[in-house]
Amino acid sequence: MGLEKHYLRYGRTARDQLLHWATCGRAARRAQQQQQQQQQLQPQQQQQTQGSSSTGRRSRPHVTHRGTPLSMLISHGVKISNNRLAVIIIGIVTLILGIVLSSIPWLDYFILKNLRLWNDTLSYHYWQRPGVIRLTKVYIYNVTNPDGFLGGEKPKLQEVGPFVYREDMEKVNVKFHENNYTVSYQHKKILQFVPELSIDKNTPIVTPNIPMLTLTSLSPKLGYLLSKTISIVLTAAKLKPFINVTADQLVFGYDDALVSLAHRFYPKHMRPMERMGLLLGRNGTLTEVSNIKTGYQGMEQFGYIDSLNGMDHLSHWNEEPCTSIAGSEGSFFPPRDITKSDVVHIYDKDLCRIIPLRYVKRVEKDGLAADLYRLPNNSYGDSRNNPENKCYDTNDYEAVQGLQNISPCQYGAPVYISNPHFYESDPQLLDAVEGLQPEREKHETYFKIQPKLGVPLEGKVRIQLNLKVTRAKDVHPVRDFRDFVFPVMWLEEGISELTPAIKGWLYLATVIAPHAVPIGSYLMIVGGASAVIFSFVRAYQNFMFARDPSLEILEMGRRSLRRGSSFIAHQQHKLMLHQRDNYALLRTHMPHAMTACLDPERDSDDVQPIIDCAAGIQEV
Repeated sequence: MGLEKHYLRYGRTARDQLLHWATCGRAARRAQQQQQQQQQLQPQQQQQTQGSSSTGRRSRPHVTHRGTPLSMLISHGVKISNNRLAVIIIGIVTLILGIVLSSIPWLDYFILKNLRLWNDTLSYHYWQRPGVIRLTKVYIYNVTNPDGFLGGEKPKLQEVGPFVYREDMEKVNVKFHENNYTVSYQHKKILQFVPELSIDKNTPIVTPNIPMLTLTSLSPKLGYLLSKTISIVLTAAKLKPFINVTADQLVFGYDDALVSLAHRFYPKHMRPMERMGLLLGRNGTLTEVSNIKTGYQGMEQFGYIDSLNGMDHLSHWNEEPCTSIAGSEGSFFPPRDITKSDVVHIYDKDLCRIIPLRYVKRVEKDGLAADLYRLPNNSYGDSRNNPENKCYDTNDYEAVQGLQNISPCQYGAPVYISNPHFYESDPQLLDAVEGLQPEREKHETYFKIQPKLGVPLEGKVRIQLNLKVTRAKDVHPVRDFRDFVFPVMWLEEGISELTPAIKGWLYLATVIAPHAVPIGSYLMIVGGASAVIFSFVRAYQNFMFARDPSLEILEMGRRSLRRGSSFIAHQQHKLMLHQRDNYALLRTHMPHAMTACLDPERDSDDVQPIIDCAAGIQEV
């Protein structure tokens, strides 16, 4: 009964204050007494106010305007509990931190700091030992009609391959240079044959005799006497313009008498290796010392080569841009989002030059944004289509579209590079042979580079090696070998997939973080502001309840009404079952309720009804 009495008393008070109904009983008498006390105090307050103004002193009036809640809390010196103060401090710190993080590009700064190539950074570990699967695929052209070619027929070529080699690459002898923010290193490469992806590496191949044809192509410049001497020597040695070798021998070396002689007697700077092999110098630690830029002086040439063996240019050529070595070795490129440049360059020792890659469009690779770059169709060949190629022309070079001379860095051998199957080259080159079918998907050079980090997600460099043979009519073994650009082989180097760990880091840095960081910053702002506002609102409510107890009673009444409404809603079906009993109970207690309302002088502690008098009279 005690709980019911308190509940009804609080409910009635809340009803009267919320809905402004006419009160009755003890509440009415208390309201009248409070009104009389206020009327008695008003003259005294006016006298006190006049006295304080006459003496020049200010006194605080009893009734003042409230102002803002925060100003009231400050003016009255309200004490805040330690727990609430801690919440306010944490909220303010969180709010400030969220504003700072949302206005400063700290994520880009963090990524850029770890992207620059320096000791113990994330980019250093990726660069020093990438761990990616890098494959080198070799395709060799087998000549099926060597005698017919010497008789004047077109050469019939059969592409044999692929011969796939896995390249385990590591940078060794790494040294950072703080004076110019570069890092020097040497490549350590181990090529391992992958039989499950290849055909038999002992497959027999008929191919041009490169050492012999190199010598005979130079003979017209040596004069008639030396040409005849060469003819006698080659005839005595029973050398022929075409040889039979296995694919493995052609790639990694076979013994050749002419190469051995050249290795012994050629000048040191032009001296070839002891054996003949197209990829012979790729295994092991390379003697070449490279020095690349780390990005600390700008990302415009990040990852580009600064010097090779202490030289800042290629000595094979005489003019710029042919002498330039400002190209990537394949691990990093300048990020396009920073440089805004549509052209990047790549350097390959076997190419004897840097080649440009031009931006084509934005693509996607494994859920990561990437920029697609392709080799322009005028990169190799004559200076008419590309003026920058003029410095590659030598005196005896006949400019041909799609064909690039690299003989200065191939020990003087007339080796020319082109796209595989003469893709995007002069049509006459393709018409001179049988068996070649150029296709973009198979034969173009391209890279997919992440624009924010400059990391290649996929890339293929595809190069065809050709032997440009000059007819030597005074050399008997090759007198029937006409002037010809003879395709020998083509190879593909690059990566198709990154490791899951590297892709995870890239996805985190370029996809998750750019979305998660702003959301986190805004949540910090909202959360911090909400914590501060909530703490001050609760402090203000406690302060007002302490000053005016009726407000606390009103709040309790509101809560009681809400609980009562919830109870009625859930128990409605029970009330409907007991409707008749409740009506009889109401008729029984109605006189008592009406008596309490009509006799305001009655001072009874009986429980007061929550309904008002007017409603009761109408019910009767």
